[in-house]
Amino acid sequence: MDKDAKIIKKANRSVLLGAAFLMATSAIGPGFLTQTTVFTDQLMASMGFVILISIIIDIGAQTNIWRIIAVSGKRAQDIANDVLPGLGYFLALLVVMGGLAFNIGNVGGAGLGMNVLFGIDAKTGAILSGLLAVGIFVVKEAGKAMDRFAQVLGFVMIALTVYVMISAQPPIGEAVVKTFVPDTIDIFAIVTLVGGTVGGYITFAGGHRLIDAGLTGKEHVPAVTRSSIAAILIASLMRVLLFLAVLGVVSQGLQLNPDNPPASVFQLAAGNIGYKIFGVVMWAAAVTSVVGAAYTSVSFIRTFSPALEKYNRLLVISFIVISTSVFVIVGQPVLILLLVGSLNGLILPIALGVMLIAAHKAKIVGDYKHPLWMTIFGVIIVIAMAWMGIYTLSNGIPQLFK
Repeated sequence: MDKDAKIIKKANRSVLLGAAFLMATSAIGPGFLTQTTVFTDQLMASMGFVILISIIIDIGAQTNIWRIIAVSGKRAQDIANDVLPGLGYFLALLVVMGGLAFNIGNVGGAGLGMNVLFGIDAKTGAILSGLLAVGIFVVKEAGKAMDRFAQVLGFVMIALTVYVMISAQPPIGEAVVKTFVPDTIDIFAIVTLVGGTVGGYITFAGGHRLIDAGLTGKEHVPAVTRSSIAAILIASLMRVLLFLAVLGVVSQGLQLNPDNPPASVFQLAAGNIGYKIFGVVMWAAAVTSVVGAAYTSVSFIRTFSPALEKYNRLLVISFIVISTSVFVIVGQPVLILLLVGSLNGLILPIALGVMLIAAHKAKIVGDYKHPLWMTIFGVIIVIAMAWMGIYTLSNGIPQLFK
């Protein structure tokens, strides 16, 4: 292998790792921390089964989506428009609405993390965090800066959570047993975890990053598949570590603070140091989600006109500024978050369904042959997630009128 080929291979490997971490850290946000904590408190060691099943579903959804994006060389909205004219615009609308609403929550989480660490007002912390996120897209090599940012903070979150998990002394043997033989099976918890990992804009974060880096075509399918699985495993590692930390705390009979369950886990497991670690983890989880949500949401509209493509980075920066401003001025609009959260549940089944249709259209994927087992697995996920999406939507809208 000559020198130039080695440089290209190394660069591709860096992009694939960056895409994996971008997707994983987009998934690991304030909601991710809270959901994992609350469900573990309810299900105890049987939460291991929920995590196992959700990982299998996550991999099935993500490998399908990333493969078709890579093979076609097109972003999800353009694939959707090729399958059914206008569908891409509808998908983009859902993603942008969901991304903007959840980014308000992410900015709030970053502010909370800063408050825990430095005692400053959460709104001030949110503004400082928003400025940092904007700074990533101001630099010339924004893509590389985003990749590195996600990787570094991803490693920090995992390392600190390992420390807290060890401090909590979880019953690992019981957790292993109940992962395969649970006392109870909570379907709602499984779907919630799937939605929190590959729902909404999240699964497209890495897939669209690969397009920006030019890693498209059939020849990249094996590498893209490995990267897509790696992304799920990184997010799932964080989920498992947090699950074990929570299990260690609640197994001792300690009560979590219902106002902030994740913070109380870290504090009960490792004292004041644990509380400060929570601040770092919460901030890192939130600010990387701010970056991922902004980048991915804008990637869903940038192909609709040359002007949007030209000012792509300015749009991402504006997205972050708007999210931060809404949080600082209004706070977290709970009812809007509830409604958009319900809409968010429809994004995965629509997008995955579109991808599965596209996988068998030669005008989109050329002579690529999508594995039959992946199609079947994908269809099962589409049906399950569509049912739950409609269920949560029907429960979400009435809340706005109470």
